[in-house]
Amino acid sequence: MEFGGGEAISVNVGARLRQLRQERGLSIRALARASGLSANALSLIERGRTSPSVSTLYKVADALGVPITALFRDRPQRRPVIFRKASERTRVPFPRGLWEGLGGEHFEGRVEPFALTLESGARSGPHPMIHSGHEFVLCLRGQLEYQVEHEVFLLEPGDSLLFASRLRHRWRNPGSTVTNAIFVLSGFEEGERPSEHHVNRQDGTAQEEDREQGG
Repeated sequence: MEFGGGEAISVNVGARLRQLRQERGLSIRALARASGLSANALSLIERGRTSPSVSTLYKVADALGVPITALFRDRPQRRPVIFRKASERTRVPFPRGLWEGLGGEHFEGRVEPFALTLESGARSGPHPMIHSGHEFVLCLRGQLEYQVEHEVFLLEPGDSLLFASRLRHRWRNPGSTVTNAIFVLSGFEEGERPSEHHVNRQDGTAQEEDREQGG
């Protein structure tokens, strides 16, 4: 099973950006002021004339008050049976990592499996996460350090972890190699999207990357 490869599923980020902006009654100029981006850059993104960087998408998401995954969502009809080819996974990049949906984003039940590919130093953020339901983690490659309340677990290939998600938790890749892991979130409250806690930016990484890229 391979993760982190292949092309991302086609999602019209520009159209989603326009939809989210209009739902909030914002003009392009208002969003430009809130995000620190130029109105021209936002217009080009909405019209599909340019491919925004991850750091740019984080600025836009922050200004709109939504997680970055909202820009990749196509609001699909949820179904009771989901078959997903490896080449058809929804892929959402975030600083030092990649989130890959395994069908849960289209499933009508309260279970959401996904995969994370994490570069060395990747982390969920400086602050612990809390959400409803339960969380199962299986490390496939590399190392994944998980802190649940005051206990720290080091997962290596084949190791797993299961806990109640109401417990404060966070993760990081402490090793020098790429980490691949499978996550399964279940039993969460209706309408909640707990996987988004795992891709939200909670530190300054995106801004740092943006400065390095000069945009």
